[in-house]
Amino acid sequence: MSKREGSPPPEGILIKRARGSTPPETQIAISSHGDDSKKGLIRTVKRTSGLEAPIVSLSGAHSAEIMSCRFDPTGQNIAACSADRSVSLWRTYPPTSNYGFLPALHKAPILDLQWSLFSSILYTVSADHTLVLTDLASGQRVRKIRAHRGIINALDRTIAGGAGVELIATAADDGFVHVWEGGDDGSKQAVTTFEVGCPVTSVCWSADGSTVYAGALDNEIHVFDLRKATKVYSLTGHTDTPTSLSLSPNGNFLLSPSFSSQVLIHDVRPFAPNPSRVYRTLLGSPAGYENTLLRAAWSKDDGGKRVAVGGADRMVCIWDVESGRIQYKLPGHKGTVTSVDFHPKEPIVLTGSKDATMLLGEIEPGMAL
Repeated sequence: MSKREGSPPPEGILIKRARGSTPPETQIAISSHGDDSKKGLIRTVKRTSGLEAPIVSLSGAHSAEIMSCRFDPTGQNIAACSADRSVSLWRTYPPTSNYGFLPALHKAPILDLQWSLFSSILYTVSADHTLVLTDLASGQRVRKIRAHRGIINALDRTIAGGAGVELIATAADDGFVHVWEGGDDGSKQAVTTFEVGCPVTSVCWSADGSTVYAGALDNEIHVFDLRKATKVYSLTGHTDTPTSLSLSPNGNFLLSPSFSSQVLIHDVRPFAPNPSRVYRTLLGSPAGYENTLLRAAWSKDDGGKRVAVGGADRMVCIWDVESGRIQYKLPGHKGTVTSVDFHPKEPIVLTGSKDATMLLGEIEPGMAL
């Protein structure tokens, strides 16, 4: 693993606090035009997290678009994968820096990644049809699996109930969802396989690890029972292909943006009051014409009160789930926002874009559900 020095500080003066101190409730922004007499107070910014600034730019690591970016389970670290076939590792809190870089993990663009839930392993999938397990403690590749016969679009991981084994689900253009045993001593043979019959663009586990959700090119989300190794039902409502799937923190709702620019929240409780299972329909984030797999997320610090997805308008849209109203339209990127993730403990949103950069931004804290 090669090391990178920290990113250069942004232009202007940034007042840093001592590490471990309580973040100030407000910060003062000063405008400078090169003449001391023209300096003036712009506004005070209420601080809501431990970031070194309300907005932090993470750039310089990648030379091509970022396909996916995620916080680790503790929120202390960030991993991003790119079309340049590399993975970058960042510290969330000061000093926010690119402390690790894994070049050429795959032979084609890396399309998605996930942190292990209990070990130092990072899972990545690629257009080269492989699933790679990398030990971040050593920077060495643990396993490389020829997982599919087509481009692998997405993966998710869970802890199998009772067994304590980490399982990985991968979804690919070959029309299959494969389930693999995680860790550094798992088999290269799939634990089980589900056939969808058309390219699968997204995959997600249920909260108890017994169900797999798979979004596909037929505009449906197929629901498979792992124990019975069979399909149990489908979630409908989309008029175009779902681009990603994300389960709410309480496990009751499934978020899915699509190529139609329509974002649906499905009720996946065993006895949903609505037969269609469509809980909310959210509008306001254009998917564009590039057919990019936009990765959405639920907020975690407030128990899933908000959801977010990026768009082709180079902005991130954040909705209040209960009302369905847009709370934020966040600018800052120069290309389509491909991936969004929320910090597990603080009101921080992470975004990755086709402009090869990421942004960390504070939002107002929500009231826990």
